[in-house]
Amino acid sequence: MSRITDLLAAGQTFSFEFFPPKDSEEQRLLTRTIADLQPLRPSFVSVTYRGGRISRERTTRVVVDLLRTTDLTPMPHLTCVAHPRFELGEIIGGFRAAGMENLLALGGDPLPAEESYKELAYASELVELGRRLGFQSIGVAAHPAGHPRSPDLTSDRRYLAAKMRLADFAITQFFFKVEEYERLRDEMAALGVNKPIIAGIMPITSLTSVQRMAQLSGYAVPDDVVQLIEAGGTDRDEIRKRGISVATNLCRDLLEAGVPGLHFYTLNFSKATREIYTNLGLAVT
Repeated sequence: MSRITDLLAAGQTFSFEFFPPKDSEEQRLLTRTIADLQPLRPSFVSVTYRGGRISRERTTRVVVDLLRTTDLTPMPHLTCVAHPRFELGEIIGGFRAAGMENLLALGGDPLPAEESYKELAYASELVELGRRLGFQSIGVAAHPAGHPRSPDLTSDRRYLAAKMRLADFAITQFFFKVEEYERLRDEMAALGVNKPIIAGIMPITSLTSVQRMAQLSGYAVPDDVVQLIEAGGTDRDEIRKRGISVATNLCRDLLEAGVPGLHFYTLNFSKATREIYTNLGLAVT
């Protein structure tokens, strides 16, 4: 299996994110989406750690299935909050035993107190554990607008720089302005960190749902983007068309700015990603 560090060293990457299904209907959707997107030959795909401890089995099952039944390079997500240290070690060891070469180490969204563990409080600690257990290609998350639990942007950037010094690359939460990405990249460079920062792309197909997800990550969708989408009225097709256009233009700007990679948050659907690929001239014929 390829290491994402090697893929990034070779050139720009194009990748997709999936989430593990919770029932048979979601499994059918994911299976269909993977089949639709595999012909685009992504550099790698990631699988989220969805919720608490129950995601241990779900995420592992998806990444192992991808490894065994496709030619895709899968990267599992793992969060600190869902497990005590020894279980995190078991999970990482299981990933390695299955043949995984890549890991995305995350702090994780807050869980109910009875489900939350704090033995590893920060993603940087998870990176260090992953290193000790054999991973040589580890990514972390970056928030262009700052982590929602950071007291201010200055301290956020210091913590991110420290985390990235331990890791190999970062993937951003979604955003909608190339200037937001460039500011993040430049601020990391000013702190002496020049490791690859892959841009996370979220096509807007529903403004309400994107705004809700943005709020959870401490990000506000820019006013001019909101106005552009809202100008589509109540016509869902028009709203979707405008959202795809926004994402396509952002991707073009990012590629021109020399972004090392684009990571598409698919939400387990394929159509929007395929349309953006076609618009960018990336689609495989």
